[in-house]
Amino acid sequence: MEEKRVVAVDFGGTKIRAALADGAGNILTRSTAPTQARKGPGAVIAKIAELVLEVMEGIPHSQVHALAVAAPGPLDSDAGVVLSPPNLPGWSEVPLAYELMERLELPVRVENDAKTAALGEYTFGQYKGIKNMVYLTVSTGIGGGVICDGRLLRGYRGMATEIGHMIIDPKGPECTCGSKGCLEAMASGTAIARDAIRVVSAGLPSAMDEMSEGKPENITAEIVVRAAVLGDAAASEIMRRATVSLGIGVANVMHLYSPEMVIIGGGVSRAGEQLLFEPVRQVAHERIMYPYRRQLRVMPATLGDDAGLLGAVALALEGMDSSGRAEM
Repeated sequence: MEEKRVVAVDFGGTKIRAALADGAGNILTRSTAPTQARKGPGAVIAKIAELVLEVMEGIPHSQVHALAVAAPGPLDSDAGVVLSPPNLPGWSEVPLAYELMERLELPVRVENDAKTAALGEYTFGQYKGIKNMVYLTVSTGIGGGVICDGRLLRGYRGMATEIGHMIIDPKGPECTCGSKGCLEAMASGTAIARDAIRVVSAGLPSAMDEMSEGKPENITAEIVVRAAVLGDAAASEIMRRATVSLGIGVANVMHLYSPEMVIIGGGVSRAGEQLLFEPVRQVAHERIMYPYRRQLRVMPATLGDDAGLLGAVALALEGMDSSGRAEM
């Protein structure tokens, strides 16, 4: 019997990554290219197909049993349709799974990138085997995925667990989704940078001004974290507010899903224990009901940038039947 192979793709507004993996989830080959999202859906889909064929080079189609794609949400994973992601201008109701099946003649599964990262951490991460976990990716935006009783929670049309869009403050800043005070609008890397730009632009003294070379528009969440590590008062206050919002979000998911662990990944998670994880734990602990406190564990993700890609590998393997063939 031929050994099964799967192809995984993880893409967003900046780059596309593709990999060929074996049946145990080991990545055999990989390739990366810029997304060039401004060229529109057709060009991006063509580039995805090109990378898939590149990592499949020398492998007969008959040995590649499935392709799984981690894509920005919101999306309908049941239909494989990307709906309207903020970081992919012009993408509206794009039938990504169908387009890739037509081009590549492979079974295709499409899943939200945050959910896929959750599946990656569950399947291949340091905490694998924990059957009830919530994964939060905190970067440009905030996404979430939930593993419930060892299965990825998808919900109707596969659109469950948009954790970044729970309302933290109804009077808070406007979110890209059109609502106000979403967790994403309060605690994402974009939100942290936005608050810092406002502070520096107002002329308040801060190391962030020098770090951005006097150009507030150049401030990123990474600069805010660096300034906070140095003890900058303004940056420390911005991080404090962000961790309060994130801690409230963690308290909410504790009550909603009763996880054994909440895992936080994404660029902002690199702020580390003192600036991020410990304050988030403290805020969540203060706000959850007593029975949940003993199980509160908020831990850093372990797969780094590979979480989405390995999650897509797990997604493709999840679609295999007992004979090793992919289920359509």
